[in-house]
This record gives sequence, C-alpha cells and structure tokens, in this order.
Amino acid sequence: MDTSKKPLFSHIDCIELYTPDIQQGIEYYCNSLGLKVLWKSASEAGLGMSEGITEIVIQNQRKEQNIDIKVDSVIEAVKEIEKAGGQIIYGPFDIRIGKCAVVKDPWNNRYVILDTTKGTYITDHDGNIIGQNKP
Repeated sequence: MDTSKKPLFSHIDCIELYTPDIQQGIEYYCNSLGLKVLWKSASEAGLGMSEGITEIVIQNQRKEQNIDIKVDSVIEAVKEIEKAGGQIIYGPFDIRIGKCAVVKDPWNNRYVILDTTKGTYITDHDGNIIGQNKP
C-alpha cells in the first residue's frame, strides 16, 4: 500500500436527500431539527450541521439519495477512478460551481464526485444565492 500518495478524495461534501417541496424541507430540517440554511435556490438548499464541513443538501429534482465527495479536479479524478478499476456512469458535466461526475467502484457502489473549480456561492443573510466567488 502506497501511503505517500495524496488521497483523491478531500472530504464528504454533502449527502443529498429528496424532498418534493424545498420550503417544507427547510422547515423540517431547520425549524424542527436545528440545521441552518447555508445557501438555497428554487430547487436545492444546502443545510449546515453543528460541526464539520459536510452539508445536507435537499433537492427536488431526483428521487434518490446521493453521497457527494469533494475532489480537487473531477477531470483528473475520473482518470484515476477508471485507472483503478472504477467506472464513470455519467459525466463529467458542468455545475454552477465546477464540475461533477457520477461514478461507481468495482463493487457497484455509486457516488458523485464534484469540484469547485468555478468558485463558491455568495449568499445574502437568508441564504439566497446572490453571486459567486471566483477561484
């Protein structure tokens, strides 16, 4: 085992959960369970927990749960994943803050990788996205 190689994955960026109504999801996760809105749009909201950098992202576009793992570069990461025996299911594709890809390992565990090569969100005091920081 080569322990001198830098890990491909930085951290768990988020766990994506489906909710048909974003506002109801915010009320449940924030008002009832104590999370806080970090950012939100019409179809998604990033919710912060009390510790760490991992978010709960509620979204109303896909009726599935995803684990999103942060990498420095999706373009480079997909090469490493394929070289190691993993598969690219979909992507890489552009997202507002960078690039994303859906991948699976040799045992069919599916997950999402993403980078923030286009920057991070700027939000107002209510968490509404009002701009973007450039990298």
